[in-house]
Amino acid sequence: MNNIIRILRHIPNGITLLNLFSGCLSIVAAFEGHLELAGLLIIVSGILDFLDGFTARLIGAYTQLGKELDSLSDVVSFGVAPAVILYHLLRNSLGISNCHGIFQGHLILIIPFVVAVFSSLRLGLFNIDERQTSSFIGLPTPANAFLIIGLVFGANSTWAGLFNPIVSSPAVLIALSFVLSFLLVCELPMFSLKIKSLKPAIAYKQLTFISGAIIFIAIFQKASLSIIIVWYIILSVIYYLWDK
Repeated sequence: MNNIIRILRHIPNGITLLNLFSGCLSIVAAFEGHLELAGLLIIVSGILDFLDGFTARLIGAYTQLGKELDSLSDVVSFGVAPAVILYHLLRNSLGISNCHGIFQGHLILIIPFVVAVFSSLRLGLFNIDERQTSSFIGLPTPANAFLIIGLVFGANSTWAGLFNPIVSSPAVLIALSFVLSFLLVCELPMFSLKIKSLKPAIAYKQLTFISGAIIFIAIFQKASLSIIIVWYIILSVIYYLWDK
């Protein structure tokens, strides 16, 4: 019986490592030019990131090792992997061939990796910030990653006309890299998406977000992911100003 309990306690960490594995595969897919597949693998990492925490709560298996593994995995899956996708989008927008890159003199391609640096900083701050137990300060790294991969999905959808001006513009992609890096570590409170009550007076933020997300999915379908994250950011700003 004790052996079974000991094995069960390692399940959340196993799921966390699968998150890391999926993030690594996303990076490989991006470097091989399969950006949509890279995005899908980041979504898989997001699902696994949710499941490891859910499983840990379910079986009461919180450990310091699990906390450290979670942050390390998230740096790869929601920091490095989306930065590599941004790198490829920027390179394509500049018309730089696959056999040329940063070390052939195109130093501008360094910029997307600022997102990976600030994602790591954001995760470190999250671990030591006692204010972020029930909400967030700054944009969560998974949301940041989903916004980036949503651009890829949008550019390969029936709404490509809306997204192509973004992914084909070096100036926009560079600006986006810096804006997202700022949002990751800024002091903007962002509400948690966990619904603790179905009463509108308590869960109005989450219910408003979900209602908008459903509408965006119905309209934009495959191209909705980035729009949903922007919706989340806008709502967070509105609620911050309202509460203030």
